[in-house]
Amino acid sequence: MNHPEQRYLDLLRALLEQGEPRIDRTGVGTRALFGYTLRFDLAQGFPLLTTKRIYWKTAFRELLWMLSGDRNIRPLLQQNVRIWTDWPLQRYRNQTGESLSQDEFEQRILADDAFAAEWGDLGPVYGYQWRHWPDGQGGDIDQIACLVEALKTSPTSRRLLFEGWNVAQLDQMALPPCHKTYQFFVSLDTGKLSAALMQRSADAFLGLGWNIANLALLTHLLAEQCGYQPGEIVWFGGDVHLYNNHLEQARTQIARIPRPWPQLLIKRKPPSLFEYTLSDLDIQGYAPCPPIPAEVAV
Repeated sequence: MNHPEQRYLDLLRALLEQGEPRIDRTGVGTRALFGYTLRFDLAQGFPLLTTKRIYWKTAFRELLWMLSGDRNIRPLLQQNVRIWTDWPLQRYRNQTGESLSQDEFEQRILADDAFAAEWGDLGPVYGYQWRHWPDGQGGDIDQIACLVEALKTSPTSRRLLFEGWNVAQLDQMALPPCHKTYQFFVSLDTGKLSAALMQRSADAFLGLGWNIANLALLTHLLAEQCGYQPGEIVWFGGDVHLYNNHLEQARTQIARIPRPWPQLLIKRKPPSLFEYTLSDLDIQGYAPCPPIPAEVAV
């Protein structure tokens, strides 16, 4: 039986061999395919890629930050998570003409409340939409809280979902959401919770491993909070692409042999979904191949 990670490696191979050359927003260029599906049974292990190291603590911190509904990079930097700095730093340089280094910019975010409020803000991105979707009457809607309640009280509903693609606010976001629509399904026969994610734009080498891991984590956390067992995760990619500066890295990765998937350990069940911390989570039995460095396209 093939290792489930082979499905991801097959996607990288398809992009290398069949991807259409395209010029993208960043100017780096990509090889792209339209429409791709990956499915993983969480009973087979936690889907953390093993053919290169995924820094799962950083990925998990990002998801927990999104679940908090925050929109500023300061809480991330306080945890040494630097993956969102590129966008506000670029905005700062463009608007002020100052060529601060990333380290200097981040230190000012951490040290200066006013500077952080003005320049650390990403706009109404991801988690802000999840927790503060405008209701059109001056208030907002907590989509995640509504989802939790519905999972507990209406498990067969076809409306078990939340959305990040707020058309009216896209131009206010540092980056419009790539992973945009989440939907959930409770099997009354098995007592399992499954999740699907529609991702409009997928950086297959650098970002997709994180997206898969965080979808799995969210499914585990929701299952625990709502009284279910984790089922499957299903990932749908729209524009799935390899950046031209990731091609050699992808070739390196597909030549590697997947290793056994680890297990997620949830050490504490807090009173609500919004009270988990990284210390509540652990990954056991993770022995991946070495990391493969690559530059993010901004």
